[in-house]
Amino acid sequence: MKLRRFFIKQKKLNRSFAVSFFLFVLLALFGSFMALPLIYAVNNAFKPLDEIFIFPPRFFVKNPTLDNFFDLFALMGDSWVPLSRYIVNTLLITLVGTIGHILLASAAAYPLAKYRFYGSKTLFNIVILALMFSGHVTAIPNYMVMSWLGWINTHASIIVPSLAFPLGLFLMKQFMEQIPDSILEAAKIDGASEYRIFWSIVMPNVRPAWLTLLILQFPALWGTDGGSFIYSENLKTLHYALGQISEGGIARAGVGAAVALLLMIVPITLFIISQSSVMQTMATSGLKD
Repeated sequence: MKLRRFFIKQKKLNRSFAVSFFLFVLLALFGSFMALPLIYAVNNAFKPLDEIFIFPPRFFVKNPTLDNFFDLFALMGDSWVPLSRYIVNTLLITLVGTIGHILLASAAAYPLAKYRFYGSKTLFNIVILALMFSGHVTAIPNYMVMSWLGWINTHASIIVPSLAFPLGLFLMKQFMEQIPDSILEAAKIDGASEYRIFWSIVMPNVRPAWLTLLILQFPALWGTDGGSFIYSENLKTLHYALGQISEGGIARAGVGAAVALLLMIVPITLFIISQSSVMQTMATSGLKD
């Protein structure tokens, strides 16, 4: 009875109890199916070697062990570059690149969304055009620009290009256009400056947009290994260091499973914390001019 009352309370007027229950079961099945890779990765990280190579493969771990993590920390301890150095490099690139991109995209989107000036449409069309090119297409020009600036083998070669992610500007502009102009005009009449309006009114109302950018940008920078831009071992990231350790052959298969789990924990935790806010409707969605 409680389940029936729940569906009756949640359903729309044009949806029967049977349809609501069917949709609930269908979504639960799809959600469980999508969670299988994550569950498998967690179990794999705690499997001993004999369970990792058993055939047919076993989904759940039978004899869990922490040896994979102990071996990983032992290997990292033998590295001539401390583990803390890799962590600091990764955090520097990820935090500066993500926060800087959100702030830069928001500051650039605000005048494009709320002001009409000469060339504004052209600038936005350039942004839309930039969305059509993948990172593989711009890799060589990007490397040439970083080389001309003298930023090769520096963290700036990873951070600066991430600040110009065109999707961020596009997304922020689209969200800011939904904020009623009457709210901004009222703030101006009350004597608020443009900076005060931007930080106190615009940014809180587009919170779902910049949290979405956080979810998109953070994992991309967290998982970078420096590519062809960083060569010095002291500047390498955690993803590169753990990847090198896990590529030591069959004997390190367990360590590789532990590495995969550790690299997934931070992005997944970030998504769990922010996903409720991303799904929220904007505060101004019910307001009209």
